[in-house]
Amino acid sequence: MEKDSAMKYGWALIGFVCWHLTSCATGGGEMGDMAAGDDGAVGGISEVPNPSPEMAKASGTSLSQLQRGHVVYMLKCGECHEYQLPERVDIMDWEDAMPDMIRHAGLPSSDETAVLDYVVAVKKQKGQEY
Repeated sequence: MEKDSAMKYGWALIGFVCWHLTSCATGGGEMGDMAAGDDGAVGGISEVPNPSPEMAKASGTSLSQLQRGHVVYMLKCGECHEYQLPERVDIMDWEDAMPDMIRHAGLPSSDETAVLDYVVAVKKQKGQEY
């Protein structure tokens, strides 16, 4: 690669990284945003339930899978937007939004499955239909 081409590529890469970091930090990343709607779906970390053996049993999902989904949710979902409380968002909205958000975050599809399993388990624990 010629020096000029390498420099152009380097500056383009730096520009993309800056845009990505800015859009996540400001909530401006289109693919990472999930609208909260008017129902107060946005919540704080303390409101997000931790997986438990009871939750795993009620949902029919292993505790380790729920823990993985919870970890991904806690560490990644809040990077680009406010946390969405699992029990306050329709599961179909989660299913529609998750593939884009997982791709946007650069995560494997197994993390998408784990987060969805966690969300369904929370909804079941709260006695909600999904």
